[in-house]
Amino acid sequence: MRILPHDQTVLDHVAARETAIVGRAVDWAGVNSGSRNAAGLARMLDLLEAAAAPLSAEVARLPTAGSTSVGDDGVVREEAYADALKISKRPQAPVQVILTGHYDTVFPAESAFQTVTTRADGALNGPGVADMKGGISVMLAALEAFETHPERDRVGWTVLLSPDEEIGSPASAPLLAELGARGHVGMTYEPALADGTLAGARKGSGNYHLIVSGKAAHAGRAFEEGANAVAGAAILAARLHALNSRREGVTVNVARIAGGGPLNVVADNAVVRFNVRVPDKAASDWIEAAVREIAAEPPFPGLTLDLHGGMTRPPKPMDASQSALFEAVRETGALLGQAIAWKPSGGVCEGNNLHAAGLPNIDTLGVLGGDIHSDQEFAWPASFVERAQLGALILCKIASGEIDALKLKSLRLETM
Repeated sequence: MRILPHDQTVLDHVAARETAIVGRAVDWAGVNSGSRNAAGLARMLDLLEAAAAPLSAEVARLPTAGSTSVGDDGVVREEAYADALKISKRPQAPVQVILTGHYDTVFPAESAFQTVTTRADGALNGPGVADMKGGISVMLAALEAFETHPERDRVGWTVLLSPDEEIGSPASAPLLAELGARGHVGMTYEPALADGTLAGARKGSGNYHLIVSGKAAHAGRAFEEGANAVAGAAILAARLHALNSRREGVTVNVARIAGGGPLNVVADNAVVRFNVRVPDKAASDWIEAAVREIAAEPPFPGLTLDLHGGMTRPPKPMDASQSALFEAVRETGALLGQAIAWKPSGGVCEGNNLHAAGLPNIDTLGVLGGDIHSDQEFAWPASFVERAQLGALILCKIASGEIDALKLKSLRLETM
């Protein structure tokens, strides 16, 4: 591969818009859009819809599926979510590229972390500036530039911006599955590491909520008449934790036990919340069975158990399609003087969902940064143009056939 004159025009388009690309990400990061902040999510949706206008594409708000949540009181409630934003162009083109991102952040409306500042070393520090409002700005910049390419008509593309990635995509998962099944290559804009390293193989992840119901009683007068749900939850948590040493690569993190009440009352309710990580499907099946076995056996009489949740992100191994795609991206990056490397990650994202639906994808094409999910989150300003140019050139090489998207899809289907 080499950079052709019309490729260079695309790259120059990105470079000329550096100030705008960085600036809008900073502006967006100033809008709190925590996953449960309905007003903030609505504001971000308006801003993103306006930002899509220069693409002259079809823009639609897609309703997301509802789901249930388990409160600390053990009550199961219905949850509603904001709309996703779908931006699409040339859906009948022979090659379809799926680009995804999320406009929610981990920072709730009441968070003290609300603005972007510039650190002494030049990095931007702000909520979502890397994860992933910076990524969305880079994505849109790459598409705007690609639309100047003479071979653009060979490639159709669809962007999905979701409101719930940070809480496991409970509402947008069906949309991701649908797009993943019909696309050929996926590009997701989670941040890369601070040195540009990409996430390669990813573990799968599951979130579980085990409701423990017991019987209340006076702790002094009638202790023996009660059934202590908190004590039962503690025993169950220990059993879950003991799974950690039983299969390579599998981890179980008991994150929280909620429940109980006054010290003189035998607790009649508790909830054990835990996360599991798995390296492959066999491990996923194993841990699912092990969890359900534990949840089927109350630790002592008088308790009942009710398990909610499950595997939310399937494992994303480095199969033949992923290996071929990463090598193509490495070669593309080299044309730009960017050294592309990758390593396995225990983290998860929408790339897991897309891969499970049959879509080979790179899921860390966003800006370079770090300390995400904390008030130290940062992004390097120079990486905005670098990553937008990388994404744009990948699209150019898919359009020219130098990156064979149809072959990549075929390789993925062979392993399903």
